[in-house]
Amino acid sequence: MLRSPSQVTVVALPGTGSDADFAARAFGPAAAAHGLAFQAVEPDPQAVIASCTAALDAAAARGPVLAAGISLGAAIALDWAAGQPTAVVGVITALPAWTGAETAACPAALSASVTAEQLRADGLDAVIERMRASSPAWLADALTQSWRGQWPHLPRALDEAAAYAWPTLERLADTRVPVAVVGASDDPIHPIAVAEQWAATLPQARLRRVTLDELGADPSVLGHAGFAELDAIGRFGAHSAGQLISRAHG
Repeated sequence: MLRSPSQVTVVALPGTGSDADFAARAFGPAAAAHGLAFQAVEPDPQAVIASCTAALDAAAARGPVLAAGISLGAAIALDWAAGQPTAVVGVITALPAWTGAETAACPAALSASVTAEQLRADGLDAVIERMRASSPAWLADALTQSWRGQWPHLPRALDEAAAYAWPTLERLADTRVPVAVVGASDDPIHPIAVAEQWAATLPQARLRRVTLDELGADPSVLGHAGFAELDAIGRFGAHSAGQLISRAHG
């Protein structure tokens, strides 16, 4: 069993166009099972990156953080943690979509950009109708909720996500915190090869593979898989978290 002090807060970041509700369903049950404080971040669609980073900064001001994110949220969590090694006890990066600042061929970035264009041209209801016709029911329901919640600023949020520079190989190699990478073996938008590359490049990382059917049946598979891999790394526990708390208390 992974052991951590109660002062650790799990901060969960959703993916592009998603919301705090899905992040809570993905990571909240695992955080509760380990007795940790939990916060799912509701991104500001007018400032997605800044609002997520601000939530991480605020949590770190209160104590040690376990940063968890899905897709874009995974990249934000990893980038933030790489620059805050003394504030972080671990990171869960679920469904990473790309590596590197050049995203012209990134499926997730292309999807976000095209969707933003369609929203501006055709409006929210028409785009939701097309999305629901081509998506699994669990994903369609989740995106319908989050897209309506972020409207009318959703196209701006998608454009910001599409323009985000993903962590480079050098950034990954320099990240000195334990990282669990959770990849979906059958997800074309978040290719498993990217998750494999992240796990191979990060100095302290382990990879867990899931399927989209497993994710759709129970989003908490992401959190449980991530915690299991952090536990297996063996660096998230009394030493790292205790060291952070002793520093926090001077």
